[in-house]
Amino acid sequence: MKRVLFPALAGALLAMTGAALADTPVSAVTDLNVRAGPGPQYPVIGVLAAGQSATLNGCIEGSKWCTIAEASGKGWVYSDYVTGDFGGSRVVVTRRPADAGIAVVAPPTDDLYSDSYTGAIVTSDPVEPIARPPAEIGTYVTTHRVDPVYLDGEVVTGAVLPDSVELSEIPDYNYRYVYVNNQPALVDPGTRRIVYVMR
Repeated sequence: MKRVLFPALAGALLAMTGAALADTPVSAVTDLNVRAGPGPQYPVIGVLAAGQSATLNGCIEGSKWCTIAEASGKGWVYSDYVTGDFGGSRVVVTRRPADAGIAVVAPPTDDLYSDSYTGAIVTSDPVEPIARPPAEIGTYVTTHRVDPVYLDGEVVTGAVLPDSVELSEIPDYNYRYVYVNNQPALVDPGTRRIVYVMR
């Protein structure tokens, strides 16, 4: 069973604005990065495994970034890949009803926070990742690191990359690779869907 591992440095989350609202139980629909802050420019501090539960503490107004907590710590997740029970129905947090009672949290004031990106990852239904690639593929991707591109969204299997993202070839291999949001991923060049996230 996968667990979310957060270092002690994950630290406290920003205070909620307005009245305190009830925390909401949620779960991930795919293996999902948990970040130190609300955006792809923040480091990954853990993984919320597909089906794993956490508590949603709040979301930034007008943003898809939300804070979660679970037994090992706190962090930020992209709400397109998290579901909760709203009005008796399981709903993706991004599509929650307006009266869902989710707390609004203030964005950080640090130099890393940004709400503008060069493009966006197209949210799609998660897919089963391909089998773990051979070790030499992982070695090739890490030794031939390319500059990362930062896009609004999170790197998960099934997500589609915009045409503006350049994919790098791997010799004698069906898939290409990219470092998107500083996360290496294998991509099907025909569909531009992420087929494997290298963690």
